[in-house]
Amino acid sequence: MSSQGCNMKPLLPSLREKKRYVVFEVKTDDFEVKKIEKLIVESSLKFMGEFGISKAGFMVLSDSWNGKKGIIKIGSKYVDEIKLVLGLIKGNIIVNTLGVSGTLKKAKQKFIGKEE
Repeated sequence: MSSQGCNMKPLLPSLREKKRYVVFEVKTDDFEVKKIEKLIVESSLKFMGEFGISKAGFMVLSDSWNGKKGIIKIGSKYVDEIKLVLGLIKGNIIVNTLGVSGTLKKAKQKFIGKEE
């Protein structure tokens, strides 16, 4: 059988998982973006596991940092879990959730004050 007849149809927009952007603020004396991102990913792995993270579509957006504020992209069904994960981060760090938005542009405008 040839591979030409096996084209998959893309998912309709109504069937796709809706994404959300969680904006958070970091309070710490020792602020390094890579270190903070690593702590967030490690805490997420510990709480949700690899399978849970992949199902949730978890992603820390490295290019969206503005001062001590950052953004996480996540599936809409997993917003509460990621808020919990941010609260469970251990060490000399406090991570507060500022808000949730359906678009990246609105998240930046409303919570970070940065427009694109």
